[in-house]
Amino acid sequence: MIQEFKDFIAKGNVMDMAVGIIVGAAFTAIVTSLVGDLINPIIGLITGGIDFSNKYAVLAGEVPAGASLAAARDAGASVFAYGSFIMAVINFLIIAFVVFMLVKMVNRVKSAAEKPDDVAPAVPTGPSELDVLLEIRDSLKK
Repeated sequence: MIQEFKDFIAKGNVMDMAVGIIVGAAFTAIVTSLVGDLINPIIGLITGGIDFSNKYAVLAGEVPAGASLAAARDAGASVFAYGSFIMAVINFLIIAFVVFMLVKMVNRVKSAAEKPDDVAPAVPTGPSELDVLLEIRDSLKK
């Protein structure tokens, strides 16, 4: 049973998946920084400085006017955090686009690597062995 487990782990698919998960976790940090540090400020600038992540509607409970989403939750109010949802959708779309571009680039590199180099024109190598043998036979008949 231990040998079967070793064989399972040693398969290429399992190792590829493990590497993919590790790289994906590192890639998540990059995309999170891209969204939080670069994209969200641009969206805020376009929308006049509105920060969607702090937008919510109070469903039940008392919340002081102008309180942040965290303060409203800390106060025990039931809130409908539509701003967080909007930001999650925006983050998803950005991540999906970045992953799409990454896969497209990898596929382009992979197809270029698999594409054979310019094939050199066939150089005539002379008569085949059969041609030579037939010529010898014909010469001997004479």
